[in-house]
Amino acid sequence: MDFIGTVKGWVGSLTELGLMLIALGIVAALLSGDKVPFIGTVSGNIVKFVSDMGSAGLVGLISLGFIVWLFSNRKLS
Repeated sequence: MDFIGTVKGWVGSLTELGLMLIALGIVAALLSGDKVPFIGTVSGNIVKFVSDMGSAGLVGLISLGFIVWLFSNRKLS
């Protein structure tokens, strides 16, 4: 069962790294404009995601709540 714990640790670390890179992309886009080299249009993608969730009605609201629930239980190191 040690293997499962190791894999869970790797997945958790990769998730934290992804969240940190998204935060870095948002800050870089706010400081230097919409198009950031090597990162792309992070802020535009987030706006489109929120718009799509809003136009989906109740299903979008439930999906957004589930995503928030998934990430709210994370501990950042």
